[in-house]
Amino acid sequence: MGEVSIGGRALEYRTIPGDADKPWLVFLHEGLGSVSLWRDFPDKVARQTGCRALIYSRFGYGRSAGLSGPRAISFMHDDALQVLPALLAEFGIVQPVLVGHSDGASIALIHAGQFPVRGVVAMAPHVMVETVSVESIAKIRETYLASPELRTRLAKHHHHVDDAFLGWADAWLSPAFRSWRLDADVARIVAPLLLIQGTDDEYGTLAQLDAIERAASLARVQRVILSPCGHSPQRDQPAAVLDAISAFVAGLS
Repeated sequence: MGEVSIGGRALEYRTIPGDADKPWLVFLHEGLGSVSLWRDFPDKVARQTGCRALIYSRFGYGRSAGLSGPRAISFMHDDALQVLPALLAEFGIVQPVLVGHSDGASIALIHAGQFPVRGVVAMAPHVMVETVSVESIAKIRETYLASPELRTRLAKHHHHVDDAFLGWADAWLSPAFRSWRLDADVARIVAPLLLIQGTDDEYGTLAQLDAIERAASLARVQRVILSPCGHSPQRDQPAAVLDAISAFVAGLS
């Protein structure tokens, strides 16, 4: 584990060594994720692909610096177009393969529409706000406020646990966020895309993948649908996800 300063604020990260002739893998966590909550999944992907890997916690998550205020509706664009480019520059990483989960997948797609990447793995991505997403987030927010158990569990992984949870939930539940869409961002992507979605995802449906494929007219798109599988394919179907990512990386030119 280490810390790097981005814009004068600390970001938690860790790296995994690998073949310098292969692209870096950069892992972008979900809306409640962190470096530690990826567990050993990045290590397995790095080992099977032979690639180096960078894993980091966004501001407000893990051991990274806390938020300076409520998350703006543009928070994913801010991370994708400001923080991530600065982080990659700090490590001298060019044209990485971005491996994103949920909000991290959305951030990966936004970044890939503006910056050169070798490819994007998007697990349970969001490119629009679905009713099922809002309902599930509202439900878990009620649980977080009503019972200390979830907060205590998350506090093991987040130094600023309210920033992590409420910063995420309140942004998603804002009425202004209901019109959020990434069609224009996805339309600019030219790098290959691997989309992975579970059929039992309580935060999104296959309509997300359909929207990406409609918008991504310049990119080669591959989709993997897993069942039974919820919102975290890397935990529910680890072998299938690992094999899909490995084959995708091996096929990148």
